[in-house]
Amino acid sequence: AAPGPCSYTTLRDEAVKLFNSLQQLELERDPVPLMQGVLQTCLDLPPLVDEIYCQLVKQTTEPPAPGGQGDLHYWQLLTCMSCTFLPSLPILRFLRFHLDRTESRFPASEMAKYARFIREALGKTKGRECVPSLEEILVLMRRQEMICTVHCPGAPACSVAISSHTTAEEVRGHVARELVSRLGLSQSPNLFALYEQSQRREQPVGSATLLADILTRFE
Repeated sequence: AAPGPCSYTTLRDEAVKLFNSLQQLELERDPVPLMQGVLQTCLDLPPLVDEIYCQLVKQTTEPPAPGGQGDLHYWQLLTCMSCTFLPSLPILRFLRFHLDRTESRFPASEMAKYARFIREALGKTKGRECVPSLEEILVLMRRQEMICTVHCPGAPACSVAISSHTTAEEVRGHVARELVSRLGLSQSPNLFALYEQSQRREQPVGSATLLADILTRFE
């Protein structure tokens, strides 16, 4: 599990720890927990977000084996970062230059595919309450969407494809249209709402809430 805020030391020390984690990432057979730990530290210590973006750009520039497993691990973490945090404007410009350069040099490569995905994600990311879940990280590593199951009282569950940027309002609208079609409720005055339910609590989900954040809380 990622450390809680009370276990952190100075920003400088944490930056060194993150650098060591990035070095370890290249050889990690299962990089997902390590990636989540890096993301959690950045969420808890926002000043380190730009530092990690810069380190990842450095690691993916002129790598010893372009497109190799170690190189792709860095691109995958960069993908997760882009779906979780926005860097400062100067770092964002630097990052976009790096993405353009990668696509130009390796147009048909996996790196170019990650670069395109990251550029699109940066246009949608507004910040997260939680870091991506382990499942979401696995999905982002494949540049795919997650499947979210919405249980509907008195009706079969609905499966909805979501991204890291999908809001509760978007899912509510999809489910409402499906239920209206399935149950013939076109003339019904009823409204639909999403609820987050667990053993500990049940509460309505705000329309701007990201579904991916809710899935992380269930992890």
